[in-house]
Amino acid sequence: MSLLQWIDRIDKVLLVMINHDSDHALLDNVMLALRNPYTWVPLYVFMLWYVLTRRKSDALPFICLSVLTFAITDSVTASVLKPFFERPRPCCDPALQGAVRALADCGGYNSFPSSHAANHFGLATFWFWSLWLMTGKKWRWLWVWAIAICYAQVYVGKHYPSDVVAGGLFGWATGLISAKLFHRWAFPFDKEKDESFPKKEHPGSVLLQNQL
Repeated sequence: MSLLQWIDRIDKVLLVMINHDSDHALLDNVMLALRNPYTWVPLYVFMLWYVLTRRKSDALPFICLSVLTFAITDSVTASVLKPFFERPRPCCDPALQGAVRALADCGGYNSFPSSHAANHFGLATFWFWSLWLMTGKKWRWLWVWAIAICYAQVYVGKHYPSDVVAGGLFGWATGLISAKLFHRWAFPFDKEKDESFPKKEHPGSVLLQNQL
């Protein structure tokens, strides 16, 4: 058995464990709600309200780069990566018929990587770092939010675990780049700030620069 075959086998075993063996009527409804984009409209409204009322001067770059992050993760995964890899969704795999509960519509044929995972990890990463740069606060619940949506994608039978891991990593990388752009846009360097930045004004940017 080759390495790729071994990974594919483990992937399918984990999928069945999450989707089939850990099923519960209550979890079914919760997981369907987690992956429904309308569920998170209040969160998006809150983020918009927060930057417009608490960080009005930084609102334009924050909003623009949030939209750009989502546009990149969604378009690249859906239009470039999925057609390139052409991995069928669990609901399209004959070997898994009867073993996977399809709680949501199968959707398109291609599964790798997960656009949901990329989109939400992209936003979570960008929001985490940009808000830290603006306020010095660490909104760690953003990671829980992104991970919960990724898990829901596997639970409802839309994706394999490796799909959401790959999508999450792509979203994380995209979010980091967007955070760096936000850093340059919202807090541009000048001679006066070169000496004091980032230690005095933005304590989070040191770690951000190290990661990038």
